[in-house]
Amino acid sequence: MPTLKEVEFYLKGLWLLFKQDPSGFAYLDFTDRGAMRSFWAILWALPAILISFAWWRLLYLQGLPEGTETGALFFFRLALVEASNWLFPLILLGILCWMVGIGEKYASMVVAINWLAVPVSYSYGLLVLLMMFLPALAGVVAFLWLLLMITLIAALFRIVRMIVGDQLLMVSTIIMVLLVPSMIIAEVLERYLGVYPG
Repeated sequence: MPTLKEVEFYLKGLWLLFKQDPSGFAYLDFTDRGAMRSFWAILWALPAILISFAWWRLLYLQGLPEGTETGALFFFRLALVEASNWLFPLILLGILCWMVGIGEKYASMVVAINWLAVPVSYSYGLLVLLMMFLPALAGVVAFLWLLLMITLIAALFRIVRMIVGDQLLMVSTIIMVLLVPSMIIAEVLERYLGVYPG
């Protein structure tokens, strides 16, 4: 598992790529091994993910009779949804890269996307905590969530552009493949697995 220093190193590389600075490439391991290692980002993001699970449980229980409990199965199902959200877009991205002939860029994009998920997860977790403990700020949190989404799209666009080059249509397609299917599959799975707040 990468150490905190390594994760900081990777995030610095992403920040440099976001600023369109090619020196950021030196901070990230874009080999196949680096792509596999980047999945440790899931464990680094786990505390923030668990916060979102706790909030989702509260939302879920609001629609049920008082005294209703949720067991380990509920969190297992949420974990399945989270895993699908993480992996399904990467699988689709791999298919897209193979179809358009940029397979050599796939490992680099997996590395960037996985490590970018760490700060995004903690930013989302912070918004969740605000919703849980300061519900009166719901409007502010909704606005901040929108800003987070815009920032994520901008970061993905700028970083992917550094990886695949100045092909704006290709970059836009990649961003759509990464974001849109995951939003759809998340709701479908939540409803299918019975963890969607009613």
